[in-house]
Amino acid sequence: MPTPTPTPSYTSTFVTPPPTVIAPLTGEVIEAGTALNPSIAAKIDNHVEARPQVGLERTDIVFEELVEGGLTRYVAIWQSDVPDEIGPIRSIRPMDPDIVSAFGGIICYSGGQQRFVVLMQRAPVFNAIHGQEATADTMYRTKTKPSPHNVLVKAAVIVGQHPELPAPGQQFAFAFDVASSTAAKDGAAASAVNITFSTASAPSWTWNPATATYLRAQKGVADMDSNGAQLGAVNVIALRVGVSTGLGVPKTELIGSGEAWVSSGGRSIHALWSKDSATSAIVLRDDQGVTIRLAPGNSWIELVPTAGSVTLVP
Repeated sequence: MPTPTPTPSYTSTFVTPPPTVIAPLTGEVIEAGTALNPSIAAKIDNHVEARPQVGLERTDIVFEELVEGGLTRYVAIWQSDVPDEIGPIRSIRPMDPDIVSAFGGIICYSGGQQRFVVLMQRAPVFNAIHGQEATADTMYRTKTKPSPHNVLVKAAVIVGQHPELPAPGQQFAFAFDVASSTAAKDGAAASAVNITFSTASAPSWTWNPATATYLRAQKGVADMDSNGAQLGAVNVIALRVGVSTGLGVPKTELIGSGEAWVSSGGRSIHALWSKDSATSAIVLRDDQGVTIRLAPGNSWIELVPTAGSVTLVP
């Protein structure tokens, strides 16, 4: 009787990877079903006594804007990585509704002139304001910084209080990686981007190949985060903007269009920016009218007055 031949059996070890999506504010690939939380924005102090700020190194997007005295403040936005705490926060300004309305979500600030607070409260965002009953447990003054540069926000708690708010929509077009971003492919080599808001404010960004990021300095001094590392960005976007003073304070005019420079991967490309309304995203196009694709990662957007300057260092 012949010996039966065993029938081989196979066990597959292939595991189907989870579906992925693009993080709306960074363009990074993330697992589908994650990062469904709303964005949380905050008006962040940039006074020397407010530095180093808390949580600024974990932002998705930061806008730097001119305020009184030639100083600057930030509108910082977190969504893909919300820290436990952020700050210090300061008061609102009239251009801030035009910045945050496109993101929806939450805006945190310490108050401001009533007419400007009203403008923000009319925007399609949830207003979390220091000193109100609703924020008594989520905003406090730290003893590690002097007043008024010391109001911190329990960001993760506030986000968790608002599951009804949707995640933001995608704001920019993104490339697959740094090398295929528009600036890296089509731009000119630039080792640094030097920016002048005023005689009091002159941030700069220096390309660091080791980290594939731009490292930030202010007036020639390294700008550090609360962990002792230098702040960095994958994309640096400089928008040339008009600044009006009819409301008694500088107001960046962000509804409109103008010249821009976009830097990614150690290279910079000239661009045109446009924004049709407060709730619309900023559109970036190159000189041929083609949509610019950013590198996946965080972005700093410098709202540089036309009276200021943007200088690229070869």
